[in-house]
Amino acid sequence: MLKLGLQLYTVREQAEQDFEGTLKKVAELGYQGVEFHTFFGRSAAEVKSLLDQYGLVALGTHTSYERMLNALDEEIAYNKEIGNSNLIVPYLGEDQRKWDEVFANLNSLGERCKEQQAALLYHNHDFEFTEKIGDKTVFDAMYEAVPADLLQVELDTCWAHFAGYSPAEYIEAYAGRLPIVHWKDVRRQEDGSPLTVELGQGEVDLKAVAEAADKAGVEWIVVEQDFCQNPPLESIAKSMEWIKNYAQNGGPVHV
Repeated sequence: MLKLGLQLYTVREQAEQDFEGTLKKVAELGYQGVEFHTFFGRSAAEVKSLLDQYGLVALGTHTSYERMLNALDEEIAYNKEIGNSNLIVPYLGEDQRKWDEVFANLNSLGERCKEQQAALLYHNHDFEFTEKIGDKTVFDAMYEAVPADLLQVELDTCWAHFAGYSPAEYIEAYAGRLPIVHWKDVRRQEDGSPLTVELGQGEVDLKAVAEAADKAGVEWIVVEQDFCQNPPLESIAKSMEWIKNYAQNGGPVHV
């Protein structure tokens, strides 16, 4: 059974204005864990206190590639204090995509995380599927270049789908190596650009994603909506309605 989390980037403006109130609301809606992208200047002790108060688990933190290269030990220490051992590279800018260098750095970062009982993960967008190294996607080349004990997968299923690949097939292919899956829906607009939407409002086969994730031994399935057309707290409530309905009909999600 999958545990359900929320990437707080979805509600970033609300969290910046009212961090405590936003965490409280997320917990009230039924999300069990949260994935951070920033701590809005709070100390680890403050964050841990709020998580404990609202019964939330810190399931992962998106930490910039640059920050990992320059201050990894500090990041690991902070995350351990809040109860999180998953440090996740969230995105690489175009100028950072020197793949031989990236793969070497991920090996090194993964070693240092492992030494401190933490795990390094990488979160994809669509470019890791559309860019190739030889006849392989960058995504597959990356996980071939860095061993599983040094780099785990956080599959963003919306972006795999948007790039033209089956998220469920990728989940199956990386079973045992992906502790976290992003559960995100998207609709392709008339101009071909992506519009992230509430769960059930787009074109991703969300049920297939959850079933494949459960079968593959994924621990956390994490809701994320990059941009909300409705107020973000309303959007995550709508997504939760869809999830509860799905769970009541036998979906493998703990709510």
